[in-house]
Amino acid sequence: MMFQKNILYFLLTGLTTAWSSLAFGQNPQGFFLNDAVRKKVEQPDYVKHKPSDKPVSLAVNLDAKQTNGLISKYIYGTNSNTYMGPIVDQTELLENIKNLSPKIIRFPGGNLSNVYFWNASKNKRPADVPQVILYGDDRPVKPENLWYGISDDQNSFSLDRYYQLLKATNTAGIICVNYSYARYGTGSAPVQNAAHLAADWVRFDKGKTKFWEIGNENYGTWQAGYKIDTLQNKDHQPEFISGKLYGEHLKVFADSMKAAAKEIKSEIFIGAVMIETAKDKSWEGGITKNWIDGLLKSAGSEIDYYVLHSYYTPYNQNSTPEIILNSATTETAKMVSYMKELSSVYHLPEKPLALTEWNIFASGAKQSCSFINGMHAAIVLGELSNLKFGMASRWDLANAYSNGDDHGMFNKGDEPGVPLWNPRPVYYYMYYFQRFFGDELLKTNSPTNGDVLTYASKFSSGEMGVVIVNKGSSEQVIELDIANFKPLKTYFLYSLTGGNDNGAFSQKVLVNGETTKYSAGGPPNPKKVKALSASSTGKIKFESAPLSVQYLLIE
Repeated sequence: MMFQKNILYFLLTGLTTAWSSLAFGQNPQGFFLNDAVRKKVEQPDYVKHKPSDKPVSLAVNLDAKQTNGLISKYIYGTNSNTYMGPIVDQTELLENIKNLSPKIIRFPGGNLSNVYFWNASKNKRPADVPQVILYGDDRPVKPENLWYGISDDQNSFSLDRYYQLLKATNTAGIICVNYSYARYGTGSAPVQNAAHLAADWVRFDKGKTKFWEIGNENYGTWQAGYKIDTLQNKDHQPEFISGKLYGEHLKVFADSMKAAAKEIKSEIFIGAVMIETAKDKSWEGGITKNWIDGLLKSAGSEIDYYVLHSYYTPYNQNSTPEIILNSATTETAKMVSYMKELSSVYHLPEKPLALTEWNIFASGAKQSCSFINGMHAAIVLGELSNLKFGMASRWDLANAYSNGDDHGMFNKGDEPGVPLWNPRPVYYYMYYFQRFFGDELLKTNSPTNGDVLTYASKFSSGEMGVVIVNKGSSEQVIELDIANFKPLKTYFLYSLTGGNDNGAFSQKVLVNGETTKYSAGGPPNPKKVKALSASSTGKIKFESAPLSVQYLLIE
């Protein structure tokens, strides 16, 4: 009996080792695959449908054996923020987030992370924080409103509620600590004080969070601490930040935080703020241009992963659907290319990439709240899979409507004509992607039609998940030819299209023809929308409408 137990132990250990080796062989995701588990899929409810009898306009060839590495489960993440309200008592919203299954939620926000004090309250402002905090832009100089982790304000999302959200949705966290306190703090050792504050958060967290960022977009004029009052500073820091200075400070943070993690017998990974591409940012001046050089020369070996942000389209431009959709492929590729170039130039190993904020900057026609932004999200998720990102978190769960320029996935209560927490179209595109895309990437051919993008994957249970994006203005009749797959194929199909409201930027999404009764959004419950299903002994043929996305689960 003992012999049998030992054999079973070695078999299980061997399987675990093999899976671990496979995971680590898929760099540059690196440690983002540490807790990878094989993904299984549930067959959806369905109705039978008749495959298209129209002539094929585009053939897509797939091979079930042509695998291309693992897909990190953390690419489906999102952002929370401290001003979206308590939310943990909002049952319908929590259920939607749980169904979305983002796997990771960032906290406490974007720019406000650099004026956030996790262990303080409004009545206990830290004594070494000046009333006025300087920035590099031309905003009026006035007393700073800090953000606090300890709060019972019904308009605030406190630290305690954040941890409740993670537990309720079975989601991991990624935390952005306040780096800028190291700049504007008026104590005798501001860098050490700020690093100690971050390390204490690691201790308080007790190993729940593995991924930590040091600051948010600190190269930007819009960040607290970009500029400081040198008369109040006690450790002779320069008036303006630099990449070199940030790198030197990052080493102090990393040392303090990792020592704290060791105390609680945990392992954490530290991310550094990077410029995402080599694009010309002359309007930002020398600080931005020289950020990467100073950072990597001073702290390159101390960085565990690179933190990138991208809002893809030109800032505040009334971008067309074509510009928006094309940006999802071009800009994602630029980021990866630039990071690889940096590794070569600075003789550093490639680091895992974390796109901890992403969305679009397009404005003026309600682009952000439209189905086009949903299509953009589907393409981004496909590109993140192909290009082996370790993690990504979309900005954000809830924000402010701003006449349709809202980055929030859910209506916070200020969008006319729809209920509180109504999901925007992007929710549906990300929901079906996460649900019907596997954990192992498949290689795809490159169709001659540049309007059609294909992303293919496998599940551990053998099914294939395929996403087809038609970003063109013409209908396509697509034929999937899958090699090395069993002859009888039953497939389940969801097709997502826009409505006929708001010109090119419909605020609605139709899922297999079903949508909302309100002026914006989609079906009340995407889980209850039935798939279209059919069987084939050969190739699979279906129609792809203009500006549509098809999600296929193939048994």
